[in-house]
Amino acid sequence: MNEKNPFVFVVDDDASIRDSLRDLISSAGLKVQTFASAQEFLASPRPNTASCLVLDVQLPGFNGLDLQRELAKADVAIPIIFITGHGDIPMTVRAMRAGAIEFLTKPFRDNDLLNAVEQAITRSRQIEQLKNKPAEEKPYSEDALRSEISFSEIVGQSAALRRVLKEVETVAPTDSTVLICGETGTGKELIARAIHNFSPRSSNPFVTLNCAAIPTGLLESELFGHEKGAFTGAIARRIGRFELANRGTIFLDEIGDIPLELQPKLLRVLQEREFERLGSTRTLHTDARLIAATNANLAERVNDRRFRSDLYYRLNVFPVMVPPLRERREDIPCLVRHFLEKYMRRMNKRIEAIPATAMRAMAEYHWPGNVRELENFIERSVILSCDSELQPPLTELAQQRNSSTTLSDSNSTTRREAEREHILRALRDTKWKIGGSAGAAARLGMKRTTLGSLVKRLGIERPG
Repeated sequence: MNEKNPFVFVVDDDASIRDSLRDLISSAGLKVQTFASAQEFLASPRPNTASCLVLDVQLPGFNGLDLQRELAKADVAIPIIFITGHGDIPMTVRAMRAGAIEFLTKPFRDNDLLNAVEQAITRSRQIEQLKNKPAEEKPYSEDALRSEISFSEIVGQSAALRRVLKEVETVAPTDSTVLICGETGTGKELIARAIHNFSPRSSNPFVTLNCAAIPTGLLESELFGHEKGAFTGAIARRIGRFELANRGTIFLDEIGDIPLELQPKLLRVLQEREFERLGSTRTLHTDARLIAATNANLAERVNDRRFRSDLYYRLNVFPVMVPPLRERREDIPCLVRHFLEKYMRRMNKRIEAIPATAMRAMAEYHWPGNVRELENFIERSVILSCDSELQPPLTELAQQRNSSTTLSDSNSTTRREAEREHILRALRDTKWKIGGSAGAAARLGMKRTTLGSLVKRLGIERPG
């Protein structure tokens, strides 16, 4: 195996799953070796190179957790991705605490598995490179190595990004709650993973939940779990995310979408570190560290009474602001090359050049969907490229730029009208008195001179 085509080992007793995983991973340009049991894996000769292991939890005889322990005893440092069924959650908790880097619950999306495999291979390569260096050339302590591994998926050298990574290094060793704010697609989950990986909890579970993706009626069960019979359809006990993340980290994305009626229970977990499963009176305790993320302005939601102020202050212990891609344009070329390498491997293509005009167009585009939009654009570009030169659909960028400019103009007009109406209402309510404690300026929370300038700029005139 060479570095560009690492091996991925798959252990699953179901032949159809082995075949589908082999086909999926091979389609990403990776070499695959499959095994029907843990014993077969241990008995087979394997390349001594950077690799990862996709491992089913439930195996006959020697299960996935047993295999994980055997590899640890033999000092085999291979990143493990567990694939599990819903009933395997208790075993998965033990596996994550023993050092597995990821687990996926069946059925999972193809892209989720491929992303997990790529992260595992990156980690394996970095560990291998450090092991192969002479002792005098090793500049890293164990903590420094963990830092390098943590930031491997965060690409860029801009001052804005370096500021964020400095904040990650500052807060990661603590147990403090972190609130990551930023637009959709800026990479908030990557920042959360970096905080976990650089923390003393890195060998314990990192459990994620997108609060906006779960129906309101099921969100409480996802967070805190439920007992058998707790509600219609609860045919077995379910372990919640806070219980699963004990001694590790729980990452709640889109925290602003948690319904008001559930927010007191989340506040209790943060304050008291305790909760009950649905359908149970037994109080459980958790030592999970919370990292939350939002693309909404939570302070505004507090003012609108859509988010509890006490929960907001409990979450906002250490805020991290992730900049949009348009504020770190110097990182775009690095990101383009990073995603190009990723999708060349997946599609087994070889692209050797990026036209200067294409790179310039991508660097100048405003990317309203941020890094996620750029990644999707590069994936599409690789699909469309038929020779050794990248052939991105640049007309898309021009069309989207024109469309967003029109939308921006429309939004500006709407904001101007709303601002004018807001000021008019205050002037009418104060009988057009601007100054003084009972005047419109005080009511609007601005200086008299500022209000006077706005009245003039917006063309507001007092009726005769």
